[in-house]
Parts: sequence; structure tokens; C-alpha cells
Amino acid sequence: MTKLDFIFAKGRLAIEMNATRPVFNDEHVINIRKARHPLLDPKKVVPIDIRLGEDFDLLIVTGPNTGGKTVSLKTVGLLTLMGQSGLHIPAGDRSRLGIFKKVYADIGDEQSIEQSLSTFSAHMKNIVAILKHADNDSLCLFDELGAGTDPTEGAALAIAILNHLHDRGIRTMATTHYSELKVYALSTSFVENACCEFDVDSLSPTYRLLIGIPGKSNAFAISKRLGLKDHIIEAAKQQIEKDKESFEDLLSDLETKRVNVERDREEIAESKRRIKDLEKALEKKKNSLDDQKDQILREAREEAREILQDAKETADDMIMSLNRANQGIDVRELEKKRGALREKIGQTNSKLSLKKEAPQKKAIKPEKLKLGDDVRVLSMGLKGVVNSLPDAKGNLFVQCGIIRSKVNISDLELIEETNPYETKNKNKGSGISGIKMSKSFSVSSEINLLGKTVDEAIHELDKYLDDAYLAHLPSVRIVHGKGTGALRSAVVNHLKRIKYIDSFRQGEFGEGDAGVTIAVFKEK
Repeated sequence: MTKLDFIFAKGRLAIEMNATRPVFNDEHVINIRKARHPLLDPKKVVPIDIRLGEDFDLLIVTGPNTGGKTVSLKTVGLLTLMGQSGLHIPAGDRSRLGIFKKVYADIGDEQSIEQSLSTFSAHMKNIVAILKHADNDSLCLFDELGAGTDPTEGAALAIAILNHLHDRGIRTMATTHYSELKVYALSTSFVENACCEFDVDSLSPTYRLLIGIPGKSNAFAISKRLGLKDHIIEAAKQQIEKDKESFEDLLSDLETKRVNVERDREEIAESKRRIKDLEKALEKKKNSLDDQKDQILREAREEAREILQDAKETADDMIMSLNRANQGIDVRELEKKRGALREKIGQTNSKLSLKKEAPQKKAIKPEKLKLGDDVRVLSMGLKGVVNSLPDAKGNLFVQCGIIRSKVNISDLELIEETNPYETKNKNKGSGISGIKMSKSFSVSSEINLLGKTVDEAIHELDKYLDDAYLAHLPSVRIVHGKGTGALRSAVVNHLKRIKYIDSFRQGEFGEGDAGVTIAVFKEK
């Protein structure tokens, strides 16, 4: 029960301190992240980062009084003992602790203005005992090493003690005010400076431990802020040796630059964080737009497929009706079918076309329209020839292939081409004979279907054969190419269904071979 109670007590303590489990090593390396002294108020304590034993084995902490030097020293020793006692430590995750057989400390809690010989003797007695028993498995902590005697002698003695500890491979952390120890740390490879930051403007310490930077005592600045006269401070500065004064000024300049660098680093880190957030937001927006685009394209393809399927079914039905035209179907029924097809084509075009402002077409005046003029029927998208002049309502007949359609002049667009009927047949009369004469001047004896789909090619071929037959051409040359043979097969099947085709054959050598089909019309 006692053992269990002890375990639960350690657990409750860890929860209260928000403590973590340290990572131990046997290389005597200390790397504590966000360390907090367990006896200080967790809401007010400033966490510190402490390193020792990797790049250096001696750490010298400098800075003004009440700046946090002693607290930093005690934090290292206390967290080391807590970890080796099986307790979690009040520090950040993945903090590392070395395993030491002994932890020696010479720390004077009383901060006295006057240092007497007896005080120095008491400190030196502790130091002698530590040097006698410490070995390379020990951790040594010294507060104000060499204080209590002549500064020059005290600094020299402190440097000698630190060199002795280093030669024996003993991890050591010491606090001091001596400038000689700051220079010693700067000029010695195995020793590192650290300082407790102090805000001179507010006369208050920040309690942040900065490794790699020597601290300044700031005695003159603090005295001035507290009201000491300037002439007294200037007199004190004159008592300081010039090299020491220059060194202190150098430390002050370094501290100013460090603060600026620290501020710039924080601003850069914040900028990087904002940039990263913006990149994530842009990536998310891009993915959303890509998904929307894919959805729109899928819906558009599906809608287009349905529209084309509907148009194909209507066209197939119309083609079947036209094929029956030669079998005695009623002309009025054929005209009704034509009107339905025209309406269907108009609806399909309106669905597939982009909604943009239609170009202004030039209106045709009835008195300007003549027989044989080439026109385009806008609602049907077909070319034709004027077969009669418009009546009082503007209605007239237009010959589109084999179909003679009644349309309104407002649905026509004049094609600016030479009118063979007018120039060649001015006195030849009117009617169908005039249309046939017009076609004879404009229809070629060859049609090129290369590069077209089967549906496009058959539609164009059907209209071309109608025009060629009306123009009294004896035969035509249909260029479809070899390719996969699909277009050639479609052309042959279409020719078989046309009543006015007498015969057709594959092109011979010199005519285009299998890439050409020759079609011969029946004589009228």
C-alpha cells in the first residue's frame, strides 16, 4: 500500500505541475526545454531552455542581481535530482537529462552588499570539498564563483577552478559578475556564455536565459533609473579601466543587436506561418474549383449527349420519311415533317450554342431579290436557291436540294456570290429550268470528305448529290480516303439507297484507288 500510495502521489504531482517524462542518457548531456522551477507560480514563471554537455561542458551565466541566475542554477540541479528520483519534471516534451552519481552545489541564498572574509572562507570551504569528491560522473553548480574577495584575485581563482573541472571532465554551471569570466568564456572552446535578460527601461528582469550571449551587470543604468546623479555616475565610469569599459559597451551593443535579431526572427516566423496558411487556403480553393469544373464538364457532356441523341432520332425519322418520298407520300405530310424538323433543329441549336449577342443580319428588300439568288435559310441552316419571288406577305419558295420549301423573306440571308442565273440566263425564263441551269455553273464534279466524321460526311454528301443530279452531271468523284474503311463503307451504303444513282465503283489506278468512289447518275 505504501508503494502504491507513493506511485499515485508521483502521478498527482506530475499532473499538478503539467510535467513530462524526461529522456535519460549516459553521456552526461543536459538539454531541458521550457524548464520551470517547481516551487514558482506556474502562471507567472518564465520557462527557460538549458543546454550543457554537448558542444561545451562549462556554462557561465552572467547578468544583474535579481535577474534569475540563481533560479536557473537551482532549476538544473533540482530537475536532475527529480528525474533520477523517478519523478516527471516540469519541462517540455523530449527534454533530456544526464545520469549523475553526485550533484554538488555551492549556492548562497543571501544576497549581501558587503562581502566579508568569513563569507569567502565559507564558500571556499564548500568548493574545496566539492573538488575533493567530484569526478566525471558528477554535476557541479556554483553560485557567484570567486565572490567575496578582491575582484582580480577572485576572477583568477574562478578561472583556475573551472579549468581544473574541465580537465577532469566534470559538467559545471556557474554564475558570476566578473568580466574576466565573460572574456574567458568567449575565448575558450569548451566554455559557453549565457545571460539572464534584463529590461533596463522597466528595471525588471525578463527571466529569460539566453545561451551564447554574455550578460551585462547594468549597474550604472539601474542606478540612473533609480535617481543617482549623472555626475556621480560619470565619476564612477572614470574609475573603470578603458578596456573594461569598452568591453561592457560591446556587450551592450551585442544585446541591442540580439534583441533586434530576435524581433526580426519572430516577424519572419509569423510571416512564414501566414504564408503557409495562405498556401493551404489556395490549395483548398484550387481543389474546390477543380471539383466544380469536373462536375460542370460531366453535366455538360451528359446534356450534350442527350441533345445529340434526341436530334439524331429526329433526323433518322426525317430521313426515313424522305426515303419514302419517292413511294408516293403526300406532299402536305412531307411539308409538315419538314416544319417539325426545322423547329427541332432550331431548339437543338439554341441549347448547344453559347448565349451571346446574335450578329445583326442585313435585311433583304423584296425588290432586290431575283430568281436564282443563292440564299441561306437561317432557321434550317441550309443553303438554297430562290425559286419564286416573294408575295405580299413576304413568303416565297426556296429550292434546298430536292426539297422546295416555303419560307419568309425575313428568314433568309443573301449569299454574296455571282448569280449564274442572272448573268447567263437573263432571257431563259424562270422556274425549275432556271435552277438547273444555275446549278450547272456552280456544282463541282468532285467532293472531298477527308477529315470529316461519318455523320458530317453523309450529310454533306447527300446535299452534294442532290445538287449534282439537278445540274445534270453524268458522274461525280467522291474522295473519302482509305483509313479504317468506315467512311468508305458509309458512302457505299448511302449510294445504294439513292434512287437516282445508276451505278458506282471503286476508283482505278490514277483515280485514287480505294480512297475514291465514282458514282454515275441515271439519265433523265
